[in-house]
Amino acid sequence: MATESLDIHIKFPLLKRPLHPTGIWGWMTTIDHKRIGILYGVTAFIMFLTGGVEALLIRTQLIGPDKDYVSAEVFNQLFTMHGTTMIFLAIMPLSAAFFNFLIPLQIGARDVAFPRLNAFSYWTFLAGAIILNLSWFLGGAPNTGWFSYAPLTSSVFNPGNGPDFWIIGLQVLGIASLAASFNFIVTIINMRAPGMTWTRLPLFTWMTFITAILLVLAFPVITVALIELMFDRAFGMNFFNVAAGGTPVLWQHLFWVFGHPEVYILILPAMGIVSEVLPTFSRKPLFGYSTVVLAGAIIGFMGWMVWSHHMFTVGLGPIANSVFALTTMAIAIPTGIKIFNWIATIWKGSISFKTPMLYAIGFIALFTIGGISGVMHSMASSDAQQQDTYFIIAHIHYVLFGGAMMGIFAGMYYWFPKITGRMYDEKMGQLQFWLMFVGQNLAFFPMHFSGLWGMPRRIYTYGPDMGWTLMNTLSTAGAYLVGIAALIFVVNMVKSWRKGELASQDPWDARTLEWSIPSPPPEYNFEEIPIVQDRDDWWERKRSGKAKTAPAAVPVGGGSGGGHGIHLPQPSFWPMVVSIGLFIGAMGLIYNIAVAAIGGAIALIAIYAWSFEPVNEPDEESGH
Repeated sequence: MATESLDIHIKFPLLKRPLHPTGIWGWMTTIDHKRIGILYGVTAFIMFLTGGVEALLIRTQLIGPDKDYVSAEVFNQLFTMHGTTMIFLAIMPLSAAFFNFLIPLQIGARDVAFPRLNAFSYWTFLAGAIILNLSWFLGGAPNTGWFSYAPLTSSVFNPGNGPDFWIIGLQVLGIASLAASFNFIVTIINMRAPGMTWTRLPLFTWMTFITAILLVLAFPVITVALIELMFDRAFGMNFFNVAAGGTPVLWQHLFWVFGHPEVYILILPAMGIVSEVLPTFSRKPLFGYSTVVLAGAIIGFMGWMVWSHHMFTVGLGPIANSVFALTTMAIAIPTGIKIFNWIATIWKGSISFKTPMLYAIGFIALFTIGGISGVMHSMASSDAQQQDTYFIIAHIHYVLFGGAMMGIFAGMYYWFPKITGRMYDEKMGQLQFWLMFVGQNLAFFPMHFSGLWGMPRRIYTYGPDMGWTLMNTLSTAGAYLVGIAALIFVVNMVKSWRKGELASQDPWDARTLEWSIPSPPPEYNFEEIPIVQDRDDWWERKRSGKAKTAPAAVPVGGGSGGGHGIHLPQPSFWPMVVSIGLFIGAMGLIYNIAVAAIGGAIALIAIYAWSFEPVNEPDEESGH
């Protein structure tokens, strides 16, 4: 390995570290994109379970009329943290877990463009998640909804620290998302294997690329809004104070200019996953590859043109409402194109109904339902009745759970053998799918009716004469079914990871490059960088008989087998230290400005030390 040829004459002894740390220290200092992907995935799934517990508490409170299992204030905190957790701490980082693990493998690269920045993005995400959840133990969680409308967030109406935890936590999470997004944009543009043209990129890589661009453009908007809100609360400024000439509608515009691209940030990765799973288990190429890519790009572009459909009842006037109604209807067209292409991919295919395929088909069915109710909202007159009712709750859950989470579960089962080197229990996987599919529909479909019957969202109790009892009881039963399914998934994954049947490098007879290397992948990914000659290069090589030994490749360094001569960057603890400094500084912004200064100093010193780390270039004299 090239690590033996590192220049050991380091001017800064503090920077010396083990070349191959093991155990917990190995995970804390890793910059291997695969390990970072696993860290992202495990952490985000723990957050998914946390958000699920919050959801079950909400549904338990609403199982029948006049219940008092939790107080009104705790209920406000629960629905705020449930939405925030599921969007920012579960679905987004679960998608990032796939980005980290798979993108270099799919494009034939050894790592991402900036491995240490990649590690920094994970530790900063973890810091943001801890900040948000610490609020439960430090005086009360945020209680103003996941969109935190002004003036509910003003210090006059909300003097506690809950909104401050929300503001600062999201700022830290935004830093993590931006760091990761720049990394993947550069990686996909610059590190593709020879022959991997844009028209040969796997669909998941394409959707990752579009998602990263959306993140880079969207998060600065919410950053500006959060800074203004923080200044309102901390320094008495008046961005959203009506009495002093501010306007709460400004917050709504800023939030939803970010918030609607955010919906596509959440759903596009799942669309990419489904576009990988369906061809593999249909034994057919994806129908209309170019059209699916174009539809994804159009969705990303048009996502910026529809934000005010969240504001039809604000009073923007008939012209604005009409414009955003038309753009909202129009954005359904590229989504419909994707759905038709997925169905055409399955049509007359040799279908294998393994668990990933079941989740991919479930995604199509449930996301379509969510899309149809979304088109219903596009009509301003209809939206006036549905706004702030449980009909909206039904819609967003069909999109984000029936859509994003079903797609993510498809991906977790599909790539589990590649990540772990072991097969999952197929019977448990299918049981989990059917419980989750039935439970999700039982939980969310009745909400359409309770919403149309006038049940407001964010209501913590209701009387027996309202006529909502049956629908709420059904929804709560469905939520518990989903909870049982999630526990079955955890048992399956833990058991299979430890004792599952050993997986071959390509158990699904798949199509893309990650299946051309061993399972789990070696640290260096590819012994030799592949030369890509077809869109589904690995599939074509198998069909032509060229995959029996290895893909055609470009030799690297002076080595041939076992990764000998392959140069890889070495582990580093500085990204974690920078994130610790950010965490201390963020907590200081909530409690004490001096502590914030200390945290900022730690982060700056760590960045300075990081910049002096050895570049670990191969030794020129040895030729390695």
